[in-house]
Amino acid sequence: MSLDLTIQEAEQLYAEAQQHCPPVTSVDQIEIIYPEPSKLGSGYNREMELCPGLELCIMDITSHDLTVRVPENNHLVQFSVLLSGTCDSGDHLQLNAHQSYVGGSGIQPQHFLRTLRSHRRIGVDIHMPPALFQQFFSNAKGELPASLQPLVQGNDWQHRFSPKTTGAIRTVVQQIIDCPFLGAAKRAYLQGKVFELIALQLDSISKNDAAPTATSPKADTVARLHYAAEILRSHSENPPSQIELAQLVGIGHSTLSKRFRDVFGMTPFAYLTRHRMEQAESFLRQPDCTVAEVANRVGYANPAQFAAAFKRHFGITPSECMRGLICHQP
Repeated sequence: MSLDLTIQEAEQLYAEAQQHCPPVTSVDQIEIIYPEPSKLGSGYNREMELCPGLELCIMDITSHDLTVRVPENNHLVQFSVLLSGTCDSGDHLQLNAHQSYVGGSGIQPQHFLRTLRSHRRIGVDIHMPPALFQQFFSNAKGELPASLQPLVQGNDWQHRFSPKTTGAIRTVVQQIIDCPFLGAAKRAYLQGKVFELIALQLDSISKNDAAPTATSPKADTVARLHYAAEILRSHSENPPSQIELAQLVGIGHSTLSKRFRDVFGMTPFAYLTRHRMEQAESFLRQPDCTVAEVANRVGYANPAQFAAAFKRHFGITPSECMRGLICHQP
């Protein structure tokens, strides 16, 4: 069963869970460990403030099928990397083991944050206020390099980037997770590794390896586009045509086609296909299923067409996925 929650409902579940199972402070007083509420999944978040304003979260979470609706908000500067699992939303684009995320400060549009059952998310999440970002990364004149200025947008729409998760980035993230020190040495070590990770992601941005998303449409259009994405996800077995979808959300067909790509980085059809393939991977990992059953569950009447689409998307066949081979994210 898939859960569809507002951010307030999700926060309430966390508050209730903490009453029954209070967070634990590490022996060295550096981090606080928050168990994931059982209604949302399993695992934990390890949260710590490495210096005033610089917050690090180390996550190891296996969620249920879950959609959290996040309203428009003022956003900090954020750096995220997953070693495994997927986090999908209109704002994060596609965050997985192959694509990391850099989100600038500014106004974050409302969006839907989706996770799938059995997708274990292991990785790190870093937040800092824009003033601290400017303090660390400005030049001698107190100015940010032109390539980094999009990350500080004030009251304008935030910019988002999707740097590739290189081997060097994966290594640093693993070192952060496996930090061998305690106390002051731990804090100093993690500060250094966090800035090393940020430097690797920013280097990708400065080399134009991770183009920013286009300027966001107006807030009302953004809301309608996210509603369109929600319709595609909730009706993936029998989705409406693009003309029907545009009518359902109250915008023109051409606006849907153009602006959907601006917000989500892909066409509505590509978005639907990606959602279907991620669902299919989750189903194929479960015992006692067949390729034909999974194909039908994700909206393919022809198992052969489904198998071909799955291989194009992940690089392996559904049967190989069922045998435990690793899917390669596009």
